Amino acid sequence: MVKSPQILAIVPARGGSRSIPHKNIKLLNGIPLIAYSIAASLQAKTIDRVIVSTDDPEIADIARQWGAEVPFLRPAELAKDDTPDLPVFQHALQWLAEQQGYIPKAVIQLRPTTPIRPPDCVDRAVAALLGNEQVDSVRGVVPSKQNPFKMWRFQDNGYMRPLLDTEFEEPYNMPRQKLPATYWQTGHIDAIRYATIMTQNSMTGQLIWPLVLDARYTIDIDVEQDWKQAEWMLKRLTLPFVRPVAESSPLLDDIRLLVLDFDGVLTDNRVWVDQDGTEAVWCHRGDGWGIARLKEAGVEIVVLSTETNPVVAARCRKLKIECIQGCNDKLSALQNMAQKRSLKPEHIAYVGNDVNDLTCIRWVGISIAVADAVSEVKKASRLVTTCVGGRGAVREVADWILSARP
Repeated sequence: MVKSPQILAIVPARGGSRSIPHKNIKLLNGIPLIAYSIAASLQAKTIDRVIVSTDDPEIADIARQWGAEVPFLRPAELAKDDTPDLPVFQHALQWLAEQQGYIPKAVIQLRPTTPIRPPDCVDRAVAALLGNEQVDSVRGVVPSKQNPFKMWRFQDNGYMRPLLDTEFEEPYNMPRQKLPATYWQTGHIDAIRYATIMTQNSMTGQLIWPLVLDARYTIDIDVEQDWKQAEWMLKRLTLPFVRPVAESSPLLDDIRLLVLDFDGVLTDNRVWVDQDGTEAVWCHRGDGWGIARLKEAGVEIVVLSTETNPVVAARCRKLKIECIQGCNDKLSALQNMAQKRSLKPEHIAYVGNDVNDLTCIRWVGISIAVADAVSEVKKASRLVTTCVGGRGAVREVADWILSARP
């Protein structure tokens, strides 16, 4: 891999967030939000180092888990709601120069709140910056959906005035086709020369080159509705984008065995009992469809459960998958499964929901918790579904695995 000399990626991620608490480490489709920006740096060909600047020890720990360096904690005075970017970046660069003698040629800023990026986003920005010595910075932009020539601001006297002072007469009354094209800056990427930040005391400088990105990648997470939109986009986006799991954990497309707990994963953890003691459970047809598609793709599925009720075996017969039930030592059973199939842990995914799944979750390559799993299981798992157990969680896992395959 050929890297450009001393290109540093910085992901700013302070701990405080009023609109969405713990936003930077909240799970977006099962992955901490900050991991998307870290992965964009790690997967780029031109990045020398990836650093997260944060004031929060929990963010620091999670950032390290996903492959970033966190050599320092940012001072509290640089982690306020109204703290601008410049002093945060100058602090990071001064610390690296003084403590490690590290001075990069250029700095890449990747904001966690814009997590969906094309795979070549970072390398294109670096190439644009290094390819023109006159440029102070490169900024990612997308065509703006709303034209600012038709925007207004309120005055203290209650009247409105146009947002922009332009050469056009009453642009707000002109056809849109007659107005200049405008572009919206996003948090996808900024590439900035070291001298621009440290000498010009600016995050952009005077000569700013655009990196125009496909508007379909655009999301800027600020409030809960933005979060829901991002989840919706990630499930439906057909364009290639940076997937954190591809860089920071075993590959989903290498999964050969999917092991499922039964209660709380293939069911919603409830049980119906009639007057004769007969038990029935709630299952999801979508999960069955996902299992069928995985089998067609060559992935083996096994249910591993402590439950002794015949309903477990009955459901597995219906799905035509292997079932091991009444199992009190799940890890031993799982390891025996792997040995018989000559599989390493990184080729196995496990989906669980409760504490008796923890030993298996900690052993396999891809550990997955359903959305309503207990907190200990979620914390120990690499991925967390957005669907709850018995209501599409297994179908969601199947879609992840299938979509990761070429």
